[in-house]
Amino acid sequence: MCDSHGWPSSHSQYMFFFAVYFTLLTCKGIGGIWNVRTKWAALFLPWSLAVLTMYSRVYLGYHTVAQVLAGASLGILLGGLWFWVVNSMLFCYFPLIEESPFGRFFYVKDTSHISDVLKFEYDNARAARNTMAARKAMASKSS
Repeated sequence: MCDSHGWPSSHSQYMFFFAVYFTLLTCKGIGGIWNVRTKWAALFLPWSLAVLTMYSRVYLGYHTVAQVLAGASLGILLGGLWFWVVNSMLFCYFPLIEESPFGRFFYVKDTSHISDVLKFEYDNARAARNTMAARKAMASKSS
């Protein structure tokens, strides 16, 4: 039926890699998702999309069941492996990368030490806007 689409399915591989990595990040507490119900909802979405992607590749005739299962298996394995490598081996190099010439040129930032990055950025953006508004108000009063 399908003879030109790859072995294993790269679509299945990517989606299951993402599902595993996102699940591990969420379970570790990264991203500020603390509510149990919200956490389960956040975990349901990537896994359901991964399964739907796998199904669609077979349904559309792009891959065989074996190809999508191989892609899913490889994605699960690589997602878990990459999470482990990043969080146990590369973690200590994040500050060095951030302070390197490359990191400074491309504005690389290490947020691994911040438990809720979205809230942190939200609070800092609001504080910066309020500071800027206060400066403008002071400048217009003194003019």
